[in-house]
Amino acid sequence: MLHKRFWVPILCGILCLIGLLLARTPVSAASSSEIRDQITAMEQEQEAIRQQITQLEQQISTNATELKQLVANKQSLDQQINLLHRQIDNSNQQIAAYALLIADKQLELDKAEENLARFKMEYKERIRAMEESDGVSYWLILFESRSFTDFLDRLEMVRQIAKADQHRMETIRLATQQVQQAQAELAAEKAALESARLALTQTRQQLEAKAELSGALVLELVNRGDEYAQLLEQAEQDEEKLMDEIAKLEDDFDDAVYQEWLATYVPPTTAPETPTVGDSGWLTPVTNYRLSSPFGNRLHPILGIYRMHSGVDMACPEWTPIYATRGGKITIAKYSDSAGNYVQINHGDGYASVYMHMVQHVVSVGDYVAQGQVIGYVGNTGLSKGNHLHFGISYNGEYVNPMEYID
Repeated sequence: MLHKRFWVPILCGILCLIGLLLARTPVSAASSSEIRDQITAMEQEQEAIRQQITQLEQQISTNATELKQLVANKQSLDQQINLLHRQIDNSNQQIAAYALLIADKQLELDKAEENLARFKMEYKERIRAMEESDGVSYWLILFESRSFTDFLDRLEMVRQIAKADQHRMETIRLATQQVQQAQAELAAEKAALESARLALTQTRQQLEAKAELSGALVLELVNRGDEYAQLLEQAEQDEEKLMDEIAKLEDDFDDAVYQEWLATYVPPTTAPETPTVGDSGWLTPVTNYRLSSPFGNRLHPILGIYRMHSGVDMACPEWTPIYATRGGKITIAKYSDSAGNYVQINHGDGYASVYMHMVQHVVSVGDYVAQGQVIGYVGNTGLSKGNHLHFGISYNGEYVNPMEYID
């Protein structure tokens, strides 16, 4: 995971380097080589910023899945929280139901205890009544019978009394069992109630923990998004500033090169040969040239790859004058790393012509030139392996073979 403390020092270091580069030499007093060195250093810094922007964008892209997972986790936690709320409500309902059951069992227990007490009281009263009747017992009743018939009658009476006693004893035993069962059920219900309360407490704790985690995840998501956005915005601003400074230095470089050329330029002592206009109406831009590379697909002499050659190469000595093939307005007059010093003329009817690799151009953007006017001199600037003119013609933005237009 990226942190701001990782990127801020790097960005600050880049800004410091830019400041040092800009503070080296006043632009107005710097030579073209010094300005080119500054441009190269700043382009390297720009490339470093671009790499950092790319790394940051890759990090953001990599973390996009993680951010989505955080959102999904939060949604899952919210669902779990809702379920826990429902469980709490259900537990509260169960507690209320347990309370009702406990109350009912308490009533049953009270009733069973009342029956047990009543049966015990009746049994004690009967025993006490028999003891108070001059020691009457079951055996005495049998021995006092006057006949066998009377004996059988007395025996049946004793049996009935014993049966009644057994019934009473069984009733007392069942009542006691009911009391014991009621007490056991009451204890079980109490245990279930305590278990439900414990589960409710644990559920509440889980709910609080999950809610806290959910809030932390949301906060982390927001902070991370803000951090990435700020870092990316800062890096893009730094790159934009660098590009502006490089563009300014490139203009200063063009001016410095031109001023240096003017300081060393020695005009030719003899009038150069002027090419004539052919039947096509287009002027050949140089004289005494050798066609070193035609129009069309070719193996690039420097890059070593096959690519489209949008013009023709005319090999000439250095400082050979270059003439405007037709009259028009200068739309480009500058230096580039590939074309070197080059000029483009808009002829106003959909046609435009371009002249590259000059040692120096002598026109400026906005100038109007006539056909045959000198616009610069053959050189070897930019991506070039020798003194030559790259000459091209385009129609409505599409390059055409210039050899079909000049003699």
